[in-house]
Amino acid sequence: MSPGGVDDAGAEAPDIRPTFSSLLEDSAEDLYESAPCGYLSTLMDGTIAKINATLLGWLGLTREEVVGRKRFSDLLTVGGRLYHETHFAPLLRMQGHLGGVALEMRTAAGPRLPVLVTSTLKRGADGEPLLIRTTVFDATDRRAYEQELLRARRAADEAREQAEADRAQLREALAVLQRSLLPAALPDLPGVETAGYYHTASPMELGGDFYDLFPVDDTRTAFFLGDVCGKGPQAAALTSLTRYTLRAAMIQDADPVDDLSVLNRALMERYTGDDPRFCTAVAGVFERAGDTLRVRLASGGHPPALVLRSGGTAEYLRTRGGMLVGVLPTAQFTEVSTVLRPGDTLLLYTDGLTEARVGPGRQLYGYDALLSFAVARAPTGSRALVDALTGLLRDFGDGLDDDTALLAIGVPATP
Repeated sequence: MSPGGVDDAGAEAPDIRPTFSSLLEDSAEDLYESAPCGYLSTLMDGTIAKINATLLGWLGLTREEVVGRKRFSDLLTVGGRLYHETHFAPLLRMQGHLGGVALEMRTAAGPRLPVLVTSTLKRGADGEPLLIRTTVFDATDRRAYEQELLRARRAADEAREQAEADRAQLREALAVLQRSLLPAALPDLPGVETAGYYHTASPMELGGDFYDLFPVDDTRTAFFLGDVCGKGPQAAALTSLTRYTLRAAMIQDADPVDDLSVLNRALMERYTGDDPRFCTAVAGVFERAGDTLRVRLASGGHPPALVLRSGGTAEYLRTRGGMLVGVLPTAQFTEVSTVLRPGDTLLLYTDGLTEARVGPGRQLYGYDALLSFAVARAPTGSRALVDALTGLLRDFGDGLDDDTALLAIGVPATP
């Protein structure tokens, strides 16, 4: 074609520039509404102020059902809401930005939608946070990719079995050290039934889960359970510091909130600079009152305790606002209380239980399934409950790839 826009045959070629211009004349609102990802803006309490059509379409909701009526956490599954309250929201406030966090959202049709969420705080001129802007990406294809990675890891595990005999001595040494981080036995308390269990995901790695239960005086008994970040020798050192710091604090002053604050200060003082370390933990104390136990407990970013009632029901004890231990010097911890009557059982656990992968799709076991499992067995005693959960962990097989600690406290049913 010649510079003047005439082709070799002498005919003038059509000017396509107006066509491109019309295609590019999208309004900012149209780009927002029809983006290939979800967008939403929320107030600081999570109330949704704006949401685009893409995300509404994924969830099967209308704008009228969402804007001003729901919070961002209402769009998540039960497990997603718990993670948002205890981890996502506190870290976002601290850092101002979180990217690529895997969550699951509920759809109106029923199936869960795996997503990757990125959120950023918008601040005012005075530096105070005004609102939260969030981007949501569909992670369905990533889930399939993760399944391929898991299958590849299983194949690698089979190849390593050949060398297992040479590492038997090391496994035994690690097992001895792991046992030293747990109580040798739980105390025998009149009118109280207790049971504990620890599952080690890998015999070649020291786990970071821990629990303990011990009398602090003639009427009160303290208990705690938690999970430190990481694995291996460093995690074991952190576990040792955490366990003995909590035990000493609770013997001195059996106040769950104060005890977690003591632990928070200890971790902040010990782990500084480029090697921050933190944990989740739940600490509590119970006191016998007739044939009941009055229980007080506080949580630092830990999964909620579960109570099985004598009437055949079960419920989570939610400690809203409890922050991770060892992250912020001003971490806040909130206390909750309950009463255990004859036939009631309190269960503490670490996230290895709820984060196990199950089924052909390798889905998270999750909090809904655990609650259903408990309701199906309520009422039940502490030992029977831990035995049932031990069987459940065994049935997970290679879907259970994290350490798991269990601690149950109950009042035996009246004959």
